Amino acid sequence: MGADDKIKNTAEKLVGQAKEAFGKATNDDEKVAEGRADQSKASAKQAGENVKDVFK
Repeated sequence: MGADDKIKNTAEKLVGQAKEAFGKATNDDEKVAEGRADQSKASAKQAGENVKDVFK
């Protein structure tokens, strides 16, 4: 896995965490859900990249 993929996945996870925190602060359940979805997406990408690394 390239370093740029790791950075992109980490950035996406951080954006998701920020959205979730903003949603909690403003009582916006939609933003909380969107933030959690972004984090899950980033984690899934990271897991896929880790699997590819194992088979290299």
